[in-house]
Amino acid sequence: MRQRARSTDDKQRRSEDLLVAAESIALERGGVRFVTLAPVTERARLHRTGVRRYYASKEELLLELAERGWRQWSAAITDDVRDRDELKPRDVATVLADTIASLPVFCDLLTHVTLSLEGDVDIERARQYKTNSFPAHDEIVDVLDRVSSMTVDQIQTLVAATLAFAATFWQVSHPTPTLAVLYEQVPHWGHVALDFNPRLRLLLQSTAIGLTETLSTP
Repeated sequence: MRQRARSTDDKQRRSEDLLVAAESIALERGGVRFVTLAPVTERARLHRTGVRRYYASKEELLLELAERGWRQWSAAITDDVRDRDELKPRDVATVLADTIASLPVFCDLLTHVTLSLEGDVDIERARQYKTNSFPAHDEIVDVLDRVSSMTVDQIQTLVAATLAFAATFWQVSHPTPTLAVLYEQVPHWGHVALDFNPRLRLLLQSTAIGLTETLSTP
């Protein structure tokens, strides 16, 4: 069993250990809805009450994981377009789709942040989430503005569509155990659960192309 963290670096390391543990459990069990604090602290090799020194609740832990997802998504986009320029709307849509699809736990969390997590923490923790996620959003818009032919308004709208599509389609494509059995029995009902990334790409590409007409520069 690890000793209690004392220095600032130790605390940051323990906090990161808890986030990594929560993410791995979410991936193994099929979503953040199945994450509970007991297995997270056990995997992070902390005492079962140790998590309270870093996060007051499971909701705070998951909200922190969502903040981390924003930073990872921004970094993934920046890395993807580093040596590219003059991206067409279709290319921008592909970048957004592929990078966010590479972060499945973040896609999952997008639903829970809006549905419950922000409302289940105190106002200062909710403020922290907004304070940290908005700059990541703005960085994404800025970097895509520099490397593409799209306007800022078009990119902002496309990013908003990416968040909405990714949140919805991730939930549909990762059904609960009950629905998974149902879809095996009636495959026609479950066909949309089989193609998360291709469907996300298609709809974002179509949206991007459409935005060049509906939000075109006068």
